[in-house]
Amino acid sequence: MEVDIGIIKEIGSSALMKLLMLQYNPLDCLPSSEELPDSDDTPVDNELQDLIPSLLKAILALLWADRWDWFFGVDMGIYYDPDEPAIVPDGFLSLGVERFIDEDLRLSYVFWEENVVPRLMLEVVSQKYRGEYSTKKQLYQDMGVLYYVVYNPRRRRKPPLEVYRLVDGAYELQPGNPVWLADIGLGIGRERGTYQGISREWLYWYDEQGRRLLTPEERIQEAEQRAQAAEQVAQEDRQRAQAAEQRAQRLAEQLRALGVDPDSLS
Repeated sequence: MEVDIGIIKEIGSSALMKLLMLQYNPLDCLPSSEELPDSDDTPVDNELQDLIPSLLKAILALLWADRWDWFFGVDMGIYYDPDEPAIVPDGFLSLGVERFIDEDLRLSYVFWEENVVPRLMLEVVSQKYRGEYSTKKQLYQDMGVLYYVVYNPRRRRKPPLEVYRLVDGAYELQPGNPVWLADIGLGIGRERGTYQGISREWLYWYDEQGRRLLTPEERIQEAEQRAQAAEQVAQEDRQRAQAAEQRAQRLAEQLRALGVDPDSLS
């Protein structure tokens, strides 16, 4: 900001300092998403950490294709405090934000730019614990994240999927499978299925009646099956029409053999 010397003499240096302080925005000094790393560069040690959130995002992309007020990040850095490094959940969902910033898309998710705390955090437990049940859970709770979802496919004595909801500042475990997330308008649960040719237990979105929402692959298969069924019906109709025409021709030939002109009967 350029300052005219005449203005300093006219209003005084102390008054000018007060004016500058009123115009000062502390957020202007914070780094932007373009200047911050987009992840912590820590490689996943289990392919499910990428596939499971990617599947959930793909389902949303079809379900909410006409909505532009949501964002689902996969393995993306979240900057919640300018003095702290980014946290990188396996997946997270924010509502009330722009779905696309520009053609380069988001590089990271920065609280002081978005002004929206993610509505849901997802962690997929891999071969070793990374604080999913302790430090991360506490951090997301302190951040005010409404839903925290932890999926541990290796669990046997406890449910592999745990969904927590923030109630009076503390997480409470929600019962059931799937679990209805009223503040999102979807349910989340686990079920066996096939994704990218892999048959196993996956996480899916559900409607309020507990019906699982289809994956992109399943929608394609369903459309193909409908097209095949329609083609089969059309083929059967053509076959019936052809058979009826052949019967009519045989009948006409029989009438002519008897000396009757079939055209005179019409």
